[in-house]
Amino acid sequence: MNPDAGRSTEPKSTKPLAGWRVLVPRGGKWGDSVAATVRSHGGIPVIAPLINFASTDDPTTLANALHELQDGQFAWLVVTSATTVDVLNAQRVKVPEGTRIAAVGETTAAALQLAGYRVDFVPGSDNSARGLVKEWPDSGIRGRVLIPQSDLAEPTLVAGLQKLGFDVEFVQAYRTVGVPVSPDVARDVASGRIRAILVTSGSVARQVAEQLAPLPDDTVVACIGPRTAFDTRAAGLTVHVIAEERSADSLIDALVEYAEAE
Repeated sequence: MNPDAGRSTEPKSTKPLAGWRVLVPRGGKWGDSVAATVRSHGGIPVIAPLINFASTDDPTTLANALHELQDGQFAWLVVTSATTVDVLNAQRVKVPEGTRIAAVGETTAAALQLAGYRVDFVPGSDNSARGLVKEWPDSGIRGRVLIPQSDLAEPTLVAGLQKLGFDVEFVQAYRTVGVPVSPDVARDVASGRIRAILVTSGSVARQVAEQLAPLPDDTVVACIGPRTAFDTRAAGLTVHVIAEERSADSLIDALVEYAEAE
């Protein structure tokens, strides 16, 4: 009698995230793209937006700054997020040829280009405010710099460019607000059914800590880069995975590497 008779001949899944439920903390196109990548590695994405973006509470100041931008009064426009690109697009801002545009990383640069804006400078190695200042091109161009950011943005970029001799103007382009997770997601996290949580910013880390902590010991916290890992630890969470680059692909790659090593 064949001892293998009746046994399944289908190979066991070799995908590293097989059986892993992974919390994806942002929705929209970004969330859908990350969810698809998680599925490609065998994981089960759970899209549960923890933050959203709201209009600035000082629209007059923003409108004045954008008017001066279009009037050619700024030497540089510095863009640090795709959400800022959405604001520029919604306001139908046209950036003059004489104004250079810097993007904090490839993701933001891609969003700018998709919206029809050119990009003159992107830091090559460190996609962060610190990296942007460190790699700032020595073009000899000085003058005013406009930085439209979230209300929660840290002063790293403004202070760094001021040290380089620029007249820097920060303007609140939008507000970052927390989004309550559903009771089902909260229960799945508390029970350990969610195996990993992706953390894409300090704002997300603070929402995880506020809404979902304490996390089970087996829950893997994966951060999109060193800066986010720092903010996540500051929020009181344990960090298990840190992506080398500040990109979604790098984040998932780092989580896959962690899962393979287990």
